Amino acid sequence: MKPLDQALAELLAQATLLPGTERVATFDADGRVLAQDAVSPLQVPPQDNSAMDGYALRCADVAQAGAVLPVSQRIAAGSAGHPLQPGTAARIFTGAPIPPGADAVLMQEDCTALDGGQVRVHAVPQPGQWIRRAGEDIALGAVALQAGTRLTPAELGLAASIGLAQLPVARRPRVALFSTGDELVMPGEVAPQDLRPGAIYNSNRFFLRALLRRLGCEVADFGIVPDRREATIEALRQAAAAHDLVLTSGGVSVGEEDHIKPAVESLGHLDLWQIAMKPGKPFAYGRLGAAHFMGLPGNPVSSFVTFLLLVRPFVLRLQGVHDVAPPSTSLRADFACPKADTRREFLRVQRNAEGGLDLFANQSSGVLTSTAWGDGVVDKPAGQTIAQGDTVRFISFAELLS
Repeated sequence: MKPLDQALAELLAQATLLPGTERVATFDADGRVLAQDAVSPLQVPPQDNSAMDGYALRCADVAQAGAVLPVSQRIAAGSAGHPLQPGTAARIFTGAPIPPGADAVLMQEDCTALDGGQVRVHAVPQPGQWIRRAGEDIALGAVALQAGTRLTPAELGLAASIGLAQLPVARRPRVALFSTGDELVMPGEVAPQDLRPGAIYNSNRFFLRALLRRLGCEVADFGIVPDRREATIEALRQAAAAHDLVLTSGGVSVGEEDHIKPAVESLGHLDLWQIAMKPGKPFAYGRLGAAHFMGLPGNPVSSFVTFLLLVRPFVLRLQGVHDVAPPSTSLRADFACPKADTRREFLRVQRNAEGGLDLFANQSSGVLTSTAWGDGVVDKPAGQTIAQGDTVRFISFAELLS
């Protein structure tokens, strides 16, 4: 069995950027991957402006608190003022350009408007006070967003702030998805009380499709393929014809009814087979002509975890994302795990009100409840135990599912 880090490094080495880009409206670019650097055609803000509602003035005109100045002009956001006359103040509002000659802003809470168009200032201003400088956010010609950035609402706002109504983004990966197994039944096709002995509902198909779509993929669902060698070969052949990635669940073990391995080898080749991780040992990677192939275990937790730790970074790298490592934090284990395993384990846990982690009681790879109850996994190295109170590495589902 191959160590997880080594397997992931080999996978990412195969994940070359997909050819082709498209331009989409910035409004519609959430979750897409930027294909080219976004270079700012202007500075942001475009000129010095007020950070507060108040009065723009010259510090030299206010030697002490209590000074009274005539108000010579009023400047609202979206308008431009005139040069400030010495010995006067300008009524100014948040975002309005600083008039030439002014070197500070006093917030209106530190001022009192007087009759006759005057203002009394109750504080001595400091040069630059409450002034947002031109270009302090983004300089002209600066790279505001780098190619390979997976765009979030914050990045969309940043792109809009430099006037970009459209963005060049990586092409969506085209993924063919299917499950194998004669035991699988789709919800809605058979009522629970009518399930035949040995039959189970196909849960993997639902979360895998949702996970792929969250990563920006176009998903073609090939359904459930019977446990027959010929049917598996034909499904793989059709799936590989027009897709960048073929993703399967089930049939990747070594039983007599597991046909994925020989079927893939009859059409292409396998480069990875079995990973030293728990859950998730039976994982496969290979090629079907130009298409990548990834085979996940049939057990739902194994399929879920291997997708997050292996498929997710691979799919992101296909779109040009550079940093695909799962973010992690160090937290306290409020549980004990005294048994060491030869494989690297990923334990489903939940954060508690005391800032520690609780362990789900049943860590079986078939108990999908653990992934819905938990909000992440503890990365437990091979050969190690966990004592209550130990500091452990926690990987949040929220980070992986975003």
